[in-house]
Amino acid sequence: MRQSDSFSRHLPQFPESLWRATTELPSFPRLDEDIEVDVAIVGAGIVGITTAYLLSKQGVKVAVLEAGVILNGTTGHTTAKISAQHGKIYDELLNHFGKENAQMYYKANMDAKAFILNTANELGIECDLRPESAYIYVEKTDDLQGLQKEFDAYIKLGIPGQWRDELPIPLKVKGAIEMPDQGQFHPLHYLKPLVEESVKNGAKIYEHTTITRLEDDGPPYTLSAYHGKAKVRCRRIVSASHFPFLDKKGLYFARLHAVRSYAVAFRPERPFPGGTYLSVGNATPKRSLRTASYNGEDLVIAGGENHKTGQSIRTYERYEQLEKFGSELFGIKEIPFRWSAQDLETLDKVPYIGQLTEGDDGIYVATGFYKWGMTQGTLSGMILSDLIVGKPNPYALLYNPSRFKADPSVKNMVVQNADVAKHFIAGKVGLIQRKADDLQPGEGGVISYDGRRAGGYRDDEGNLYIVDTTCSHMGCEVEWNDGERSWDCPCHGSRYTYEGEVIEGPATKPLDKLEKRI
Repeated sequence: MRQSDSFSRHLPQFPESLWRATTELPSFPRLDEDIEVDVAIVGAGIVGITTAYLLSKQGVKVAVLEAGVILNGTTGHTTAKISAQHGKIYDELLNHFGKENAQMYYKANMDAKAFILNTANELGIECDLRPESAYIYVEKTDDLQGLQKEFDAYIKLGIPGQWRDELPIPLKVKGAIEMPDQGQFHPLHYLKPLVEESVKNGAKIYEHTTITRLEDDGPPYTLSAYHGKAKVRCRRIVSASHFPFLDKKGLYFARLHAVRSYAVAFRPERPFPGGTYLSVGNATPKRSLRTASYNGEDLVIAGGENHKTGQSIRTYERYEQLEKFGSELFGIKEIPFRWSAQDLETLDKVPYIGQLTEGDDGIYVATGFYKWGMTQGTLSGMILSDLIVGKPNPYALLYNPSRFKADPSVKNMVVQNADVAKHFIAGKVGLIQRKADDLQPGEGGVISYDGRRAGGYRDDEGNLYIVDTTCSHMGCEVEWNDGERSWDCPCHGSRYTYEGEVIEGPATKPLDKLEKRI
């Protein structure tokens, strides 16, 4: 496989998540017959599984419909911190949402953390759940003022926190904020028992079932699948599919943008002192640290290197930078795992959890977790299950998807959609010189094919796959991701395999296959 040789000594050839590699999950059939349920949940990540668990406990008849396999999206590729410390967010929340709502955001995420702990205790789940202090820090003087404003927000909001001039890890910083009583866990070891409990409670789970269409405006509603002719009749729908599979009047494609981040899990040469860490300065690359158990010892997970999906040419180098960061701090004996994840961000950094639009009674959505899906995804299940059974939830108004804050939402919507337009146009113009014959084994990229723009990939055995690079969602041109061997859309974050099959939405249809040569 042709990759950069600038630094890597330890990186695995193929990406694989630690969580997925160490969890044997049950498998479920594809939906191949019409069914009728109270609630159809589209997506089997932390949102879908938590919602199904809570509803099935209350006797609600639930079906979970997953396009791929359960717990294999962002939930299976997270860094899995359980924290209310979401970067430098409280100063922003205080300014844009007011004191009461900013306090509510903190309380909501702490309640989600408590739910995870209580559920693990109640079900006797062994998931390497550890209490940890969480730290955000800056390394440059230019970023110190912003961190001090964040600490001032902690004081105004009554959030527990301490200012630190040094960190327990061997990294020189200009300042840090410690938030005590946070945590970390193995997300799939936690969620697997919730899957099993949901099934015991009568929930039905279907894999390899892509829902693409809402056939009527109910309730009741009818959903149809991409494969086969099976239909789902239901009175409530939950879109837990990361990017909402139903957009309708919500304009979610204009109110969300997709960001990829990367992680390496390595055996350190020097001990890790505990805690979870996140850099929040603008003058240095984003970095994240935590530990995880593996074969009786602790690995260190280094994460970061964020960029908008489809807008980085050499993604493999992102892993190399994390390898370098980990090596400088702790030394590296071995890197058993590397992986990446995709997250969606809203215009104001607060997730959309609730009714899809004000006019869509019975259709719910949860998305835009801003890289903090363990608490926000859990919170989604708590809010949505309450809304569905008619129980008041104290956080529903704050997370309401129909909210629209003029500051900063209008500005951010203009910026995001200008960025989309730029990449839409850029992908349609320009001369492409490269041909399919130029691709070496293990290499992919944009090529000229029959006088048109196309995507080519040659596998390690020399087989050549050629696809149309026009995204099936809204017509942007996808770009090659060499670190994951995938085609990624820079406009709205859809991702495809090198053969053109959908990995992540909002796209539901594959790329057109132009040729396969053996």
